[in-house]
Amino acid sequence: MEKKGLGRGLSALLADVAPSDEPSLMRPVMPPDRMIPIERIHPNPNQPRRTFDEKDLQDLANSIREKGVIQPLILRPLQDRPGEFQIVAGERRWRAAQVAEKHELPGVIRELSDAEVLELAIIENIQRADLNSVEEALGYRQLMDRFGHTQEKLAEVLGKSRSHIANLLRLLTLPEQVLDMVRAGQLSAGHARTLVTVANPEQLARQIVEKDLSVRQAEQLARTIGDRKPKKAGKVEPQKDADTRALEQDLSANLRLQVLINHKPGQQKGELRIRYTSLEELDGLCQRLGG
Repeated sequence: MEKKGLGRGLSALLADVAPSDEPSLMRPVMPPDRMIPIERIHPNPNQPRRTFDEKDLQDLANSIREKGVIQPLILRPLQDRPGEFQIVAGERRWRAAQVAEKHELPGVIRELSDAEVLELAIIENIQRADLNSVEEALGYRQLMDRFGHTQEKLAEVLGKSRSHIANLLRLLTLPEQVLDMVRAGQLSAGHARTLVTVANPEQLARQIVEKDLSVRQAEQLARTIGDRKPKKAGKVEPQKDADTRALEQDLSANLRLQVLINHKPGQQKGELRIRYTSLEELDGLCQRLGG
């Protein structure tokens, strides 16, 4: 079966809605289809954005109290709950409107599939720079796992380079403790990328945070740690070339597990290792390889 491509019409739909919560003097805001009671509007459980800053919400709520909700939410009807709607774009405005004690919100109603809703949610947040690197990567992973989209197709529709998407997906191979540091803003995506190929990313992450290292300093520290497995006395392990390391990272991103390639220089053979840290990860790998 041919995989469904992402729709450029969705990007056009979102572009019709001004990308800020203030009125645009250069571009008209899409008029709402109707005013919807706030209790009939529900958040999307697959929304890629998980973190909402309380201060930002309060600032937006103050603006809504003074000026109202200028930009309508994009909504879709809930098929099993007539008269109720799911948020496609605008959850932050919906949350702030509750703080501002608003009873109804302007909404643009569209019939959209699950894939289209997820794409719009990701596009909206990327345009507004509201996603942290982990949330953005998880959004891309959802589109790939649930709907069969490729990195190339995502890059084309979302206006990102394939390398940007691939680099973010590699972050998902890191331990959850390290990802939490990225979510909290303790580590940047650049810092986190240096940890993908080291033996103990949690330990190195703590050093980066404690010493307040720059990305370049973190890269130097990662290089001094070297290969994961201890070297035998008197034996010097050859350095991996850039292509091998890039292939390791691509495979790690696609399998969501740590992948090592040991290729014997000048020969056609080598060894590929896939590391897992739990039986759940092993079971997931078996399902993907058997599928």
